[in-house]
Amino acid sequence: MAQLFDDLQLILSRLVVKIRAFGFWALVYSYCGICASVAVLKLLWSIGRRPTQAFQCKIREHPPACLNDPSLGTHCYVKIKDSGLRFHYVASGERGKPLMLLLHGFPEFWYSWRHQLREFKSEYRVVALDLRGYGETDAPSHWENYSLDSLILDIKDILDTLGYSKCILTGHDWGGMISWLIAICYPEIVTKLIILNFPHPTVFTEYVLQHPSQLIKSAHYFFFQMSWLPEFMLTVHDFKFLKNLLISHASGIGRNDCRLTEEDIEAYLYIFSQPGALTGPINHYRNLFSCLPLKRHEVTTPTLLLWGEKDEFMEVEMAEITRIYVKSHFRLTILSTASHWLQQDQPDIVNKLIWTFLKDEGQRKRE
Repeated sequence: MAQLFDDLQLILSRLVVKIRAFGFWALVYSYCGICASVAVLKLLWSIGRRPTQAFQCKIREHPPACLNDPSLGTHCYVKIKDSGLRFHYVASGERGKPLMLLLHGFPEFWYSWRHQLREFKSEYRVVALDLRGYGETDAPSHWENYSLDSLILDIKDILDTLGYSKCILTGHDWGGMISWLIAICYPEIVTKLIILNFPHPTVFTEYVLQHPSQLIKSAHYFFFQMSWLPEFMLTVHDFKFLKNLLISHASGIGRNDCRLTEEDIEAYLYIFSQPGALTGPINHYRNLFSCLPLKRHEVTTPTLLLWGEKDEFMEVEMAEITRIYVKSHFRLTILSTASHWLQQDQPDIVNKLIWTFLKDEGQRKRE
């Protein structure tokens, strides 16, 4: 009888797991369909309003001068042996100083860290990377080459190739997701973790499924599961949707004195208007749901989480919940007037908070 009871419990537990998995994937694919439908309606409306301009895109053959500003650092390339991919990065500060590695989000590239490249070079070797598929970094053609495991190993291999065994790891948005995962899987290579506007991945996964408001804000994660349509939509009206993400009143950089200049905007458009330049970045998202939920959760690295409260894409409640998963010193600062793009939106405040965290952690270590 006891054996029968145990067998029934095992069968029920397996059934519950399968039901939950079915519910998860049913939600994913259903919401993908909804997001695609809404996107198509928006696209048709946009084309219908100005049909003659919808498919006109400016040809951008030469990068704007700001991308070659020597005050930002030196453009470098490194080839990873295992993957064979060549990565582009911009580095400032002397070689041999402690490494600060900066990982950007979407739709960004190394240039989103321009204020930090200038700020921290006095004490660190600051490296702002173009992630796999972005900018001048190689972009594998198939979406399966963008698994989270591959993205994590990219960073570990780049550290080895640069001659470092550890770094201060800083990530924003999608780069924050990758940074959390590196700190979870390879804590020995991260001395300090600095995250901007992205919660612990487990918090994000659970919160999205429990809060319809965040599910709506995360619609692009689901829309990006579609083939070719997201790339096409972002190019219409000379990348109008892309520009709106960065400069619109609702979602863009919010402070007037830090809004993107015309040259900054052209830098983004130059990078993402190159042939096939949007597919690699979007492929990052096309592997997401096969890698979640996580099997490991705990972060043992001292962590600073900075959050712009006016973020249109991430609800601030996730920031505080993240504390549960950090088993080391955790500092959270919420900037009430900052947007999602806070390292560009309020660079002076962000830089000051990072300096304070780094110096306090250094003092804590000595004590």
